[in-house]
Amino acid sequence: MSTNFPTRPEKLIEPTRFAIVASEYNRDYVDGLVSHAIGELKVIAPQADASVVRVPGSFEIPIAVQSVAKYQNPDAILAFGVIFDGETLHASLIATAVTEALLDISLTHEIPILHEVLVVKNDEQAKARCLSPEINRGTEAARAAARILQTLRKIRKGA
Repeated sequence: MSTNFPTRPEKLIEPTRFAIVASEYNRDYVDGLVSHAIGELKVIAPQADASVVRVPGSFEIPIAVQSVAKYQNPDAILAFGVIFDGETLHASLIATAVTEALLDISLTHEIPILHEVLVVKNDEQAKARCLSPEINRGTEAARAAARILQTLRKIRKGA
């Protein structure tokens, strides 16, 4: 796991709408991602609104992300799930399908989608990435969302 954690970006001063799509499967870990992301968004985007949509598992994340992008029109979407890598190819197949779908939705809708559907080998890896305040992928996703929004806003303004 990389310990090269991104620094906190400049605050987003304009109103911003974030949506979080989170799996109910492995909920304790996913809730850690969600709570850390919301906590960080409150600091870096104090005027932001963040809504949470729950789906059964990681495989259902893309369809919900697509609907949120189409009907709720947020500025960015954070996708959270935890998949445990087992003895079969099932986890790999789900992770690949989710990754490809999220990228396609992001490009089609021209909206940042932060992909934090994690594939972990064991509880220790899940705890380190989802529950730890030091290197939490929810915090990282919130920071990356703010950074890409700042970048895209500059590009769209011609700066």
